[in-house]
Amino acid sequence: MTEARRLRRRDVAYPPLLAAIHDPPAQLFLRGGGGDAILTAPAVAIVGARACSSYGRSVARSLAREIAAAGLVVVSGMARGIDGEAHRGALEAGGTTVAVLGCGIDRDYPAAHAELARRICEHGLAVSEYEPGVEPAPWRFPARNRIIAGLCCATLVVEARERSGALITADFALEEGRDVLAVPGEITSTLSGGTNALLRLGAIPVTCAADVLEVFGIELVKPVPASLGHAADALLAELGKGALTADELARAVGIEPAPLSASLMELELAGRITLEDGVYRPAV
Repeated sequence: MTEARRLRRRDVAYPPLLAAIHDPPAQLFLRGGGGDAILTAPAVAIVGARACSSYGRSVARSLAREIAAAGLVVVSGMARGIDGEAHRGALEAGGTTVAVLGCGIDRDYPAAHAELARRICEHGLAVSEYEPGVEPAPWRFPARNRIIAGLCCATLVVEARERSGALITADFALEEGRDVLAVPGEITSTLSGGTNALLRLGAIPVTCAADVLEVFGIELVKPVPASLGHAADALLAELGKGALTADELARAVGIEPAPLSASLMELELAGRITLEDGVYRPAV
């Protein structure tokens, strides 16, 4: 494990955006191979439900991948669900990501994310206001959320119930005059109650990475993807109408099982579609 280092509020390297919040931490403990300058780079927080849907996981990962590829730092809380997918998406793009912990800097919480923490710390940072040895506790996580919002110019909520820790992060961002963005969700889903409420209150709707990058004055330039063949193009066109299972695709496109499987695998490897819980969707 990389040795932790301490950054005090009086230090020149202390991030000015965080110093400007109502209750900045007196000190930060940092772990990872990334330099302190990461904490002053343009950053967006991506947060959401721990018990998220497969759709939410896919969207969070895809958005983080494109945002990080455009040069923004992705900040989240390394929790299960949306947080973990945000970190993974940034890492897949070869970008930089920061995990803000609600426990001692020497702890990987949850333990299931120990490998994810190692990958984050290779080029990014894990950050905590708590000294090594401090155990996670429920009250520490709302306090942790003010740091997530405080490090960033904007906070994006992907999925959240009406009472959610992600909404606490959004509230901190609003209190500090930072931009709050939200991914619209199904009106019948409890996981969309919080995000749809944010949109009613004036949050910026996000349907693609370009919506996030526009806040930072960055234009997303996507290369035109090469055709992977008639079958693959037909599958992409059908998925453009909505998420489908393999059986539904086979009936809609009229492709035999063997070539269907081959085309779907090719599209997955090319990053053009995602598969979650047996359902295929176009990559965001």
